[in-house]
Amino acid sequence: MRTTQYLLSTQKETPSDAEVISHQLMLRAGMIRKLASGLYTWLPTGVRVLKKVENIVREEMNNAGAVEILMPVVQPADLWQESGRWEEYGPELLRIADRHERPFVLGPTHEEVVTDLIRNELSSYKQLPLNLYQIQTKFRDEVRPRFGVMRSREFIMKDAYSFHVSQESLQETYDAMYRAYSQIFSRMGLDFRAVQADTGSIGGSASHEFQVLAQSGEDDVIFSTDSDYAANIELAEAVAPAGERAAPSQEMQLVETPDAKTIAELVEQFSLPVEKTVKTLIVKGAEESGHALVALLVRGD
Repeated sequence: MRTTQYLLSTQKETPSDAEVISHQLMLRAGMIRKLASGLYTWLPTGVRVLKKVENIVREEMNNAGAVEILMPVVQPADLWQESGRWEEYGPELLRIADRHERPFVLGPTHEEVVTDLIRNELSSYKQLPLNLYQIQTKFRDEVRPRFGVMRSREFIMKDAYSFHVSQESLQETYDAMYRAYSQIFSRMGLDFRAVQADTGSIGGSASHEFQVLAQSGEDDVIFSTDSDYAANIELAEAVAPAGERAAPSQEMQLVETPDAKTIAELVEQFSLPVEKTVKTLIVKGAEESGHALVALLVRGD
């Protein structure tokens, strides 16, 4: 294609509302343009990149045995009311009505729709297991969209849904999806970790999030350099140090620390390793505990 026929518009200056480098570069390179808060138009260069990413995702999903479908963005409200998530999902669920005042939603996810599809299409357990996926537009009315297309209100997502007759069959598909996601991220050359995560409003007993390690973002990830353990900081497990504690080298004594208002200042004042300190937090006790106040002792580090 000739350049005279191509829409290529770059920017010299970084927009003031672009916080992270990825957002800044995508705007300056002419990949995207902001339409409104959390809404972006993909320009030709951005679409080329987006399609390459989609192709990698599609290839790996197909290799894992998943079958591609495409479901509507607009979904009837009665499916969400049936699942109980009509009230549970909160203000991120954009509710709309058609000209006949029938309620609908702009889909933030598609569990309700795909479940309705399967219960009407399948007639025998012999048709299972079945793993369906789509690459489709989603909408979540984020209270504060950030980081460009990484946390926007309208976005494109690959979502997959599998159906099984046994826990063993489910685990096989879960493992296949884990391998597929690992392959997707590896093919893109990303430094990532598969972290244990909260299932949130989608539900389920287990969840892994594939997190790209970066200085920008909103999630804190704890991971081991000696193993494949990784978890969101909310779910990370602390392991007690191995071996017995050394015997005290001095008698307990009361000391004054009027100038030490933080653990860092305390460590500096007494020349102690931070892991040898403890800070005490006084919090309000839960009503069922029977305690008005509770003291929490937390290791300094």
